[in-house]
Amino acid sequence: MKEAIYAGTFDPVTCGHVDVAERAAHVFDRLTVAVAEDPAKTLLFPVEERMALARESLAHLDNVEVTSFSGLLVDWARARGVHTLIRGLRAFSDFEYEFQMALTNRKLAPDIETLFLMPNEDFSYVSSSMVREIASLGGEAQKFVPAAVADALRRRLGPR
Repeated sequence: MKEAIYAGTFDPVTCGHVDVAERAAHVFDRLTVAVAEDPAKTLLFPVEERMALARESLAHLDNVEVTSFSGLLVDWARARGVHTLIRGLRAFSDFEYEFQMALTNRKLAPDIETLFLMPNEDFSYVSSSMVREIASLGGEAQKFVPAAVADALRRRLGPR
């Protein structure tokens, strides 16, 4: 069985994340969406809520599991016996960071490959940080995120 891991903070999950997960779910028999606990970052949603939002947003994909992880992704992937990591590339500006991360992961774990997928061009400019900023300033985030995420943003940030 071909399995891959799509990891990120998903704070919050966007339509672009969903699109990349859908693409990966069509290529692999099983896809694990791994929500990073990442205590070094200041996050809007706690890990449990980010996982719940990802599960709801990806419920239409039968071969997708959502879980959380901490520590080095390559160590976590190796412990699960998974040898493919999925990374989304939205724009050329993402490439340098993602390229560095992929090469570093390759040095740490030569048995694990990174596969880059591009979301639909309609989502290529959408980032979680942009969505958080729009929502925090009272903008309409529902154009960029699944409905459950838009509701969670309204509950968390309230009307502005």
